[in-house]
Amino acid sequence: MTSKRKWSVLVTFAVIFGIGLVAGLWLKRDTPPTLPPPPTSSAPQYEALEAAEAVVMHVYKEVSPAVVNIVASSLSVNYWMQVVPQVGQGSGFVIDPRGYILTNNHVVSNAETLEVTFVGERKVKAKLVGKDPVSDLAIIKVEPFPEMRVAPLGVSDNLVVGQRAIAIGNPFGFQHTVTAGFISALNRDLTLGQRSMMGLIQTDAAINPGNSGGPLINSRGEVIGINTAIYSQTGGFMGIGLAVPINKARKVAQQILNHGRAIYPWLGLKTYMDLEPRTAEMLGLSKVRGVLIFEVAPNSPAAKAGLHGGNQFAYYGSRPLVVDGRPLILGGDVVLSVDGAATPTYDEFQNVMNKKNVGDTVKITFLRAGVQHEVDITLMENPGTNQ
Repeated sequence: MTSKRKWSVLVTFAVIFGIGLVAGLWLKRDTPPTLPPPPTSSAPQYEALEAAEAVVMHVYKEVSPAVVNIVASSLSVNYWMQVVPQVGQGSGFVIDPRGYILTNNHVVSNAETLEVTFVGERKVKAKLVGKDPVSDLAIIKVEPFPEMRVAPLGVSDNLVVGQRAIAIGNPFGFQHTVTAGFISALNRDLTLGQRSMMGLIQTDAAINPGNSGGPLINSRGEVIGINTAIYSQTGGFMGIGLAVPINKARKVAQQILNHGRAIYPWLGLKTYMDLEPRTAEMLGLSKVRGVLIFEVAPNSPAAKAGLHGGNQFAYYGSRPLVVDGRPLILGGDVVLSVDGAATPTYDEFQNVMNKKNVGDTVKITFLRAGVQHEVDITLMENPGTNQ
């Protein structure tokens, strides 16, 4: 073999070896994985999902068309005495196919105009039918249309802590938002200024400003409450939302539809104090719990039945005795029960009374000068609840 041919063979082998080496390194490089293609079906299959997901998705699909965003516009006067518009937002839901919508009183109470937005950005004008500041509920009405959906109302008397709770509303104006959680507690009381709201549902489903008036729903898609307030140190969601039970809301809503206002029974206790055993003993009374009457409203059912308030101030030494920021008045009757249901506090008394109707006759058990008495009293309509 000639020298020239020998070099030719060596060069050929070198080229082949180099190509093989490069090819081997190329084949051994890290290649990115290939992701699987998306499923062929674009529709969600509830049965293929986690049970909790399926419940929330189903409830949202069924109930959200009945939930609305409410924009309430009003006029106010600013620092420079100029009239300026103000706009507030909240939620509500359709309770009747004729266009009646249940919401919170504080969402619509001061509105000059009301605009309601349905799913699909359908906007319609609404008018106020009636409101109730005591329960913070109101009803507005829109002109009905064929596609309008009604939210099914459930029952709130048999709720249990730990049940699923789903909220649909418009927090911060984000329309038709769904959040889910549980019923955290029942029979919560909330004091707002001079007004107390009792027997509320507590939930950890996220509720924020704008959710007010929207439905709280169970896993069957039934409305069990109306989201009304949040407990928060910042104004945002902190895990404690409060809702008016639907049984109470149903009763108030029916009264508003029938009379344009809510109707509350009234006994006529004008001023009072919760009497605890220790305070009773200090005052020389038997160790009882009840509502000590300071003053009875004139011409009220209680006054006509002979209940009376106190007639003398209590003193400690030479100074008037003050309990909970108010002078203690002695000599009044102590209400112990209504129709056999104990009323150790005024809140308990009011809870019992709210289950009664105007015209009902109730048996009041009370203590006077250490002696227990009973009297039947027919309830009147409270003249001050809608002022």
